[in-house]
Amino acid sequence: MYVLGLDIGTTTICAVVTGSDSGAIVKSVTLPNDTAIAGLAYERLQSPMQILQKCRALVRELTESYPIGAIGVTGQMHGILYYDKSGNSVSPLFIWQDESGNQVSPSGETYAAELSARTGYKTATGYGGCTYYVHARTGRVPAGAVGFCTIHDFVAMHLAGHRRPLSHTTNAASLGLFDLRSLSFDRDAIAKAGLDDFLFPAVTGDFTVIGQYDGRIPVACAIGDNQASFLGSVRDMEHAVLCNLGTGGQVSFLTDYSDDPTPELRPCFADKYLRVGASLCGGRAFALLERFLRSAAELVTGKPADSVYGAIDRYLSSVPAPAGLPVVDTRFCGTRDEPSLRGSITNLGTDNFTAGHLVHGVMRGIVTELYDLYDGAAHDARSTLVCSGNGLRKNPALRDLFGETFGMTTVTPVHREEAAFGAALFAMTACGIYPTIHEAQALIQYEKE
Repeated sequence: MYVLGLDIGTTTICAVVTGSDSGAIVKSVTLPNDTAIAGLAYERLQSPMQILQKCRALVRELTESYPIGAIGVTGQMHGILYYDKSGNSVSPLFIWQDESGNQVSPSGETYAAELSARTGYKTATGYGGCTYYVHARTGRVPAGAVGFCTIHDFVAMHLAGHRRPLSHTTNAASLGLFDLRSLSFDRDAIAKAGLDDFLFPAVTGDFTVIGQYDGRIPVACAIGDNQASFLGSVRDMEHAVLCNLGTGGQVSFLTDYSDDPTPELRPCFADKYLRVGASLCGGRAFALLERFLRSAAELVTGKPADSVYGAIDRYLSSVPAPAGLPVVDTRFCGTRDEPSLRGSITNLGTDNFTAGHLVHGVMRGIVTELYDLYDGAAHDARSTLVCSGNGLRKNPALRDLFGETFGMTTVTPVHREEAAFGAALFAMTACGIYPTIHEAQALIQYEKE
């Protein structure tokens, strides 16, 4: 039997077909998520109906080509779209990068700060509950809206043939105003914010089948992409840490509930949670370094320069980090809590103001930001660092630096589409192919095993 995993990302939409007995990916298709639409200057919008059309076309193609026994769905968290009583979208998708919450309200505070003060929940711009709060305060909730949900909840709902979504706790918590202990939306906090609680989606924490595609293929409840990547990458959840480096960066590990506020606690499955430290810049810091070096080459030569990623990789693999590196704070995009924060370069002197020192300094800054998030959390000793995302797959020197800093053995999954694969494992568990997620995760293979 084959299982389809669908991942609706910010920039791409990926589908994988994997064997439920071997874990081998027999087909992988990635499409650009080129559905961005114009809005206000601070909004970041995509078209949910265009995304749904792309997903339907992918699912139709793959179910016609392979005997698919189940479908799992994951995607970009935090963002929301509004839907009507027929299940159709009546708004754009306001994605996680939306900055509506950073706008100043009539109270003189940002809407995000105002919502936090009213409810006691720390909320940030881009979180769906905050986006809805801005719309409610400014009279912009669409007419005819009966609810809102994430984009992958929306797609899973349509694939399953329903008109209302069922949101997994991994998605519901990403919207904000969510009680992590009870794993439900905090109705009192919603009321304090002056919001309508009926617009918030129904919630489940189980491995749940929500319906059937084409009346015959079980569709699992959609889950958040961070949790899907964890489930699809970490074979031994009790003794490993996941580090994902793409546009952003995340360090995640499995834990029980705790009132400790840092780093962020997110539901994973049943009564298990992930501690997640997230950097907004992450791998983008590496891209900024490449852009800087390329612009410097163009300044010197007067000619457009080709990509210098290869030159950086060759340098890192052949020249060890020198002593006295500059200290590079790679929080160039701020943080969730402090969006206006910016990075810095300090400890510069006459002996280390060189391109080579800067390259190694940026690499160490990327690692340090994520390690500090991990090191600041209470946890048992872990022995394995699972490395995922192109930022680590394509940079062995950076991967080695992560292993050295964390004091762990590094491994890299054979499959590259970790979130889509994790959605497939979730679906295998939801429809009973495997009794537990732990047994499904035995399918995970690492390179050079």
